[in-house]
This record gives sequence, structure tokens and C-alpha cells, in this order.
Amino acid sequence: MPFRDHFEGDDLDGSVWIPHYLPQWSSRAESAATYEVADSELRLSIPAEQGLWCAETHEEPLRVSGIQSGVFSGEAGSTVGQQPFRDGLVVREAQATQWGWTPHFGAIEVRARMELTPRSMASVWLAGIEDEPQRSGEICVFEVFGAAIDAVGAGIHRFRDPSLREEFAAPRLPIEVSEFHAYAVDWRPGRVDFFVDGKHVRTLEQAPDYPMQMMIGVFDFPAKAGATEHAGHVPQLVLDYVREG
Repeated sequence: MPFRDHFEGDDLDGSVWIPHYLPQWSSRAESAATYEVADSELRLSIPAEQGLWCAETHEEPLRVSGIQSGVFSGEAGSTVGQQPFRDGLVVREAQATQWGWTPHFGAIEVRARMELTPRSMASVWLAGIEDEPQRSGEICVFEVFGAAIDAVGAGIHRFRDPSLREEFAAPRLPIEVSEFHAYAVDWRPGRVDFFVDGKHVRTLEQAPDYPMQMMIGVFDFPAKAGATEHAGHVPQLVLDYVREG
């Protein structure tokens, strides 16, 4: 049965989504997303009072509200965990394994809009579940920085997967990202096609070949040049649906 989530009801489906961003490197308490589910939408935001994520270990000050469809880590003090952001990082809070939705190939689409400034960004990506370190490649469905609001990034990040090569681009597209658009990938063996509103954007002749989890997040960078000018703005990423097939 193809996966569908139209965010109906008044909360996330806890069997699928973890409302935290990489909690193993922080904690559940310190990585909790600010979000609401209403009017068949998921609304992720970063209000002014939300604290920094991994304040002691992440070099650039970062705030984030993110959800993910899987989680896995080793014991506290180990180096086993998903998406480490620097060498030697250790698990602060062990996470019970949860595989909510981990597709392995397929056509995957999200419909989203975002409210950003030059100090914020929003992204949806598929990340290897990293039950083995080399199963760590990523397919970026979209990535938009407020400093280049019409540049829609998409592609593949290699990370620790030796079978992949880094292949990422951010073409300028004639869309308003503050309005809803459909961002999609058709992920097949050896190939990924990228689409926006059903229009083909690019094809990459490579693809991760293992289960992946979806990551959805909005990010704020308080130390960016000129960031104080936008200190009162609340970055937001709103999703209408996530669907497969």
C-alpha cells in the first residue's frame, strides 16, 4: 500500500513521525519541533523563544524544527548515529529504533510552502537509515535558502556512501516558494528524476540503493550577516501532504 499522509486530525501520526531533529546528538527535550497539525496541514515553525540545537557541539548557531520518519542510534557515549555533523561526535541520548516509513525506491512527492528570510532555510530530503555507516546517502527533494529565495536546490549528497558522488544544484525557478508547490522525485535503481509542479527539472544517473527515511525541517541561523534585521520573523514550513506512488 503506497504511503500517504495528508495531515488530517489534530496531531502527527506517532507510528510514522518523530517530531525531533536528530535527537541522538542532543536530546528529545532539546530537539523538539515546534509544530501544529491543523486544516489538513503540518506547520513547522521556529518562534523567538526556541533555543539553539546542539549549542555546545554545532559550530554555527542553529535553531531547527524538524520531523523524521525513522530514528536509530547506538548507546550514549558511542559514535553510532544518523547524520553526524562532525568527526568524533558522540551520542548524548540513546534513541530506541523506530522505522516509521522507510521507502526503498519509488515516486515521492510533497506539496509545501515556506516563509523565510535571509537567515533561514527549509528543506525536505530522504536520508539513508544508516543502520550501516555507508547507507548514508541523501536525496534532497528541495532546499531553499531565504537569501536566494528563487533558487530551489535538489540533488544527491554522498556523505559516507562510496557508491555515490556529490551531485547537487540550485537552479533559479520562476515560482514563489511562499505559495504551495509540488516537489517530487522519481527514485529508481541507478537514477533519480526531480520535478516541481510536475515539470521535469533534472535527472541524475545514480541513486542510493537502500531504505531511506524522510526528513522535513525549517532552520534558522542567528549568526548570519544581517540576522538581527530579521530577528522577529518566525520561519515557517507548511506541508499539505506527503505521498508515495
